[in-house]
Order: sequence, then structure tokens, then C-alpha cells
Amino acid sequence: MMRYLIPLFAFMVLAAFLLVGLTLNPRQVPSPLIDKPAPVFQLNQLHEPDKVMASNDNLGKVWLLNVWASWCVACRDEHPLLVQLAKSGIVPIYGLNYKDERTTAMQWLKRYGDPYTISIVDSDGKVGIDYGVYGVPETYVIDKKGIIRHKQIGPVTADSLQKTIIPLIIELQKQA
Repeated sequence: MMRYLIPLFAFMVLAAFLLVGLTLNPRQVPSPLIDKPAPVFQLNQLHEPDKVMASNDNLGKVWLLNVWASWCVACRDEHPLLVQLAKSGIVPIYGLNYKDERTTAMQWLKRYGDPYTISIVDSDGKVGIDYGVYGVPETYVIDKKGIIRHKQIGPVTADSLQKTIIPLIIELQKQA
């Protein structure tokens, strides 16, 4: 009798773990970078390759870093929302063009609109690795002190903007 109870108990424990796992949102992968300083970078700008932008250039302001690429289908889905957000003037959006061709990326922005204050080029993906990019697109909310406060994995949605990102930006902008 006992030899049947042990496998039954093991099965019930595994089933419980499976049921808990099925209730989790796969888009909510916890980032070890939340509430930690954003990785420092210094990259060439997309439109003006002779100019450099550094992450420290944004100290003192709340900003978004949106990781995107012209080859990314999901980036096209979120792009109209980013264009609207940029027009609202709520927050500056900086683009991290990830593992892309410069000319293709510039054509893509010309075609779909350019919501970015500045786009920088991460052609080898090293900065993306530093930020823990799982896949494109990803968006980071970074506070005035250069601390990552939120990571949106996957495309920004109207719901994520209204319920999470914009309220967080407004709260962070009020802080000294």
C-alpha cells in the first residue's frame, strides 16, 4: 500500500506546481535590474553617427528606453502608441536600435514615424545584454537618478501605458 502512496503524493505535488505555473503571466519575468542603477552605456546616435549619447546624459530626468528593431514585428504593433506618447510630451523616449542595419532602421522610422528623442545604435547587442533584454521590444522606465523602475517585456500596450507606465512616470517626475 505504501509503495503506491509515494508516487501518488509526488504526482500531486507536481500537479500543484503545474497549476500554480499556469496562473502566472509569462510577460512578467522578474528583472534583477529593477530598483538598481541602469547599465551605463555610450553609443553612437542612429541619425547622426558622429554624435554619441551616454546614459548619464539623462540624469535628472525620468525617461523611457525602448529597445526596438526594424526586423521586429511586435515593434510595429507598439509603435503607434509610442508615437502618441511622444506627442503627448509626458516623457522623453530614447530608442535603442538593437542588432539592426542603420539604413534599414532609419527607413523604418521614416515610414512609421519617429517617437524617439534620440535613437542609439546597439549593433552588436552588448548594451541589450547589459540590460537583460530577452527579446525585442522591451521598454524600461528610468528615474532621475538613473535607476530602472520598470521593465515592460514585449510590446507596450494601451493597457500597460494607462495602468502602469504613465502613472509610474508621473509619480517619479514628482520626486526630487
